[in-house]
Formats: sequence, structure tokens, C-alpha cells
Amino acid sequence: MYELIKVRDRVRVPASKFKEDLGKSIVGILQEELEGLIDEDLGVIIMVTEAKKLGPGRVIPGDDAAYYDAEIDLIVFNPLVHEVVEGKITEMTEFGCFAGIGTLEGLVHVSQIMDEYMNYDAKNGYFVGKETKNKIKMEDKILSRIVSVSLKGTIAESKMGLTMRQPFLGKLEWDSKEIKDKKRDGGKPEVKKEFKKNKKEDKGNKW
Repeated sequence: MYELIKVRDRVRVPASKFKEDLGKSIVGILQEELEGLIDEDLGVIIMVTEAKKLGPGRVIPGDDAAYYDAEIDLIVFNPLVHEVVEGKITEMTEFGCFAGIGTLEGLVHVSQIMDEYMNYDAKNGYFVGKETKNKIKMEDKILSRIVSVSLKGTIAESKMGLTMRQPFLGKLEWDSKEIKDKKRDGGKPEVKKEFKKNKKEDKGNKW
């Protein structure tokens, strides 16, 4: 999920920045240093939106810079296990497909695409279900659930596992079809049947 959080840190402002607006200099320095980094607790740092210095700067002998304590507003992407997320298929392989989720990519293993046997068409680059004939291919928009997250120092090193083998997950078009099928074939007749059953059971009761 995306979050707006506040953190505190100490910022080094070199002497070359002293003539510029201090607030803008601190924000610019933090944007260069932090944006795109991954913190195991915070997630992926997307953007530094604001930074406010706290108190006067400190100077260290021999260092032509000033150090400021600052309160920093960050936008981060922090994927959580069990979270349902929307993404787009970015790569197809015989062992599964990769989906772009926020700033990261997650793997949907072939065993987690559908609740049925899957065939992979390498020539055309898609998976197809043996029974339903549902297909998943490049650029398809999907809804999946995060099952594992491993955040490392860089985006390339980080890994995320996804599943679509749960009701109403998968390709977005499948969701609409499943809802329509359930409305047409499932819900109402069963409710009426259960209602009639209960009426028979209650007929002999005396209050």
C-alpha cells in the first residue's frame, strides 16, 4: 500500500548551498539521497514531499557543511502480506507471469494463476485454463493477493510472491464474469429453497 509518513533525520547541507533557500536545498538533497531506496521497515521510498528543519544547523571542524535535524514527509510503497493489489502483467514465462505492482514486480507462479490445470502457449505468449479456456497474457490487468515479500537494498533485488487462486481474483474481466455467473446460477434459487425448508420446520412449532 501507499503511505504518507513522517520521519526524522539529519541532513548535510554543503557550503555551496548556503546562498540558496535552505528549505528547498534540504528537500533537493533528500530527494537525491532517498528517492528510489528501499527500507525493510518503510518500504520503497517514492518521493520526498516536504522537509522542515528543526533548530539551527551544526558545524563540524574540517567539514565545509552544516548539519540540520529535519522532519521529512515521505510517500512510500510498502507491500503487505495478504493485501489485495491491482497490477498489470509485464512478463510471461513457462513457470509463471510477472506483474507490476506499484514500483515492484511480483511473480504469479503457474500453480497460482487459476484453480485448474494451465497450458502455456510459448509461441503466442499466454497461459490458458484447460477447462474454462480463460487466458492470461501481456498487459492484462489483474487482481491478486500478496503471499510473500522480501525487500532488499534495491528494487531489482526485492521479491514479491502473488496468488490469483481465490474467489474474485485474477484477470479483471474474470471478476465481472464470475459475479454475473453467480447471480444467474447460484444465489437466489438457493436462498428460496432454504427459506421454504425453514418454513416446513417451523410449521409444527407452537409459541
